[in-house]
Amino acid sequence: MAHHPLIAPSILSANFARLADEVAAVEGPPGQGADWLHVDVMDAHFVPNLTLGLPVVQSLLATTDVPLDCHLMIDNPDRWAIGYAESGAYNVTVHVEAADDPIALARNLRAAGAKAGLAIKPNTPLEPYVDVLKSYDTLLVMSVEPGFGGQKFIADVLDKVRRARTMVDTGHLNLVVEIDGGINADTIEQAAEAGVDCFVAGSAVYSADDPARAVEALRDQARTGTS
Repeated sequence: MAHHPLIAPSILSANFARLADEVAAVEGPPGQGADWLHVDVMDAHFVPNLTLGLPVVQSLLATTDVPLDCHLMIDNPDRWAIGYAESGAYNVTVHVEAADDPIALARNLRAAGAKAGLAIKPNTPLEPYVDVLKSYDTLLVMSVEPGFGGQKFIADVLDKVRRARTMVDTGHLNLVVEIDGGINADTIEQAAEAGVDCFVAGSAVYSADDPARAVEALRDQARTGTS
């Protein structure tokens, strides 16, 4: 279990007209601000919403040193994901429901310089993909249906988190367990207790008066959940 819980503010909840300022608002002092910056890429095909794409990610990479955690909610990630890795994203996550050859895709993402992440929707079971996950660096468990921010946390997915945590702790898998959806002061401790390493938080961070302080408060709560 990570002693330092990773907090990844989601810019889906930021003001898109002021993205550079919104990113700076979560940077904080070293060791206290955002660990990763979560970037939701949606194509209006895989999910019924359209957000931003590679040009915006490239602009963000030029304005911050916070590692970018790009979550691609898109069709045909086998074709499009590599560009995000080549541009300098730290972690590029694709959906197992959309990837044609997830093992080859993980290899290609790593070859392009990024960590490879695999996301699973709330209703997608973990078991069929355990062998696939041996090729990945991150497992992103969705705790809402992908596509929109501000949804209610689906606590049932924590069973998947617990199984993944056990596989990591026993050496069966070697990856970061990440959760995305409805993470806030009311839910982060139970997610931490289930075994999450990295917590994506959108409105819980960006609706706060001081986003960097909100990041630190969430991290403190996550520590409480694991102590």
